[in-house]
Amino acid sequence: MDQFYPQVAVATLELLEKLGIDVYYPPEQTCCGQPMANTGFEEYSKDTYKLFLKNFKDYDYVVSPSGSCVYHVRNHFDIIPQDYLARQVRSKTYELCDFIFNILGNPELGAIYPKKVGVHHSCHGLRGLRLGTCTELSDMPRSIVEEILQKVKGIELASTTRRDECCGFGGTFAVLEQAISVKMGKDRINDFLDHDVEVITSTDMSCLMHLEGIIRRNKLPIAIKHIAEILNSSC
Repeated sequence: MDQFYPQVAVATLELLEKLGIDVYYPPEQTCCGQPMANTGFEEYSKDTYKLFLKNFKDYDYVVSPSGSCVYHVRNHFDIIPQDYLARQVRSKTYELCDFIFNILGNPELGAIYPKKVGVHHSCHGLRGLRLGTCTELSDMPRSIVEEILQKVKGIELASTTRRDECCGFGGTFAVLEQAISVKMGKDRINDFLDHDVEVITSTDMSCLMHLEGIIRRNKLPIAIKHIAEILNSSC
């Protein structure tokens, strides 16, 4: 966030402070190690994992506006010793919407965003963190993300034909399988365009970055906003 989308980090900070949370940003923090692990070099990410634990060991919660990072911490730190510190930090690491909904109780945010918005349910958030139900299941459809957004004044949430379709990013998949990745991204965007969506939002900036690149290159009439920016919006 701080390298590519600092406005999302600022929105997250301001939103949490509005909700009465004392927010700290450990200056020594680095990447969670997901890129190395996903590329097949997880062994080299061990020191990164240990640094993550060290940086966040003194906090009540660790909150991130990136579902994929949170999923990685919760589910892929197993290769380091699972002592009390590791278990504690991993269990208290939350994606932003998960924290707002399940820890804070989905409070009123005072946000205003008069746009027609389509939610992209990222794979890590949906199937990993269970922020909603998948369409292949027979359960009643539910989305924590959409329930939070429904409290935003003026917003219109749009439906899509394939509500939990992958955007095609997948980290290094977008590099190694570029043609497939782009085609998946275009299909995802067309689904939103077919439903007159003005803004696509998600809990993962990585997915939005992929979609934004396709949108810009093709000069498509649709915008990208991380959910933290919408929840922090006042106009």
